[in-house]
Amino acid sequence: MDYKTIAKPVTATYTEKKSEFIAYLMPVTTSDDAVAFINEVKAQHRKARHNVYAYILREGASSRYSDDGEPSGTAGVPVLDVLQKNGLTDVCCVVTRYFGGVLLGANGLVRAYSTACKLACEDAQIKNMQDAVEITATLSYNLYGKLTYVLPEFEVKILDSTFESDVTLRLLCKATLSEKLEEKLIDLTSGQIELVKSDIFEADFA
Repeated sequence: MDYKTIAKPVTATYTEKKSEFIAYLMPVTTSDDAVAFINEVKAQHRKARHNVYAYILREGASSRYSDDGEPSGTAGVPVLDVLQKNGLTDVCCVVTRYFGGVLLGANGLVRAYSTACKLACEDAQIKNMQDAVEITATLSYNLYGKLTYVLPEFEVKILDSTFESDVTLRLLCKATLSEKLEEKLIDLTSGQIELVKSDIFEADFA
């Protein structure tokens, strides 16, 4: 299954009429992970007026949000909406608000919470996760040039290369393209290549 997530935690800050909005974006894989992260941020900001959150998980194809005391629909939903529009999953965003003394109104709150989350998403390192296989290819030096020439056609990443009596390459390939790649390499080298393929696993093709 293909999906987009983030590589590591991100923090972004946005100020609207003296209210400070601090967005914390975290990669998570379970609801327990998300709840633990939310509680961690709340503990860090006990004096904050609100700690709004939203998270989306592949697990159970679930999503949750909370306005944490803000008027209904002005905080948690906008944060969730930003995560969805960015196509992210396995992420949790907590937006902490320190009240600046000026009421923002419903539209102002929606804009502020959305903007804080959006800034965090823009700063995040995105991972495009897809089913992948690792192929170890061993071949002679005189065929090396031919092989590397066709790899971009299959969106292959070269993970490692060893040059000894033969050339050995560790290739990362999308699972959906792996059989065609193997066929191409065997045809290209007239069978003068040794290929060892791993089981399917998830990898980042960002």
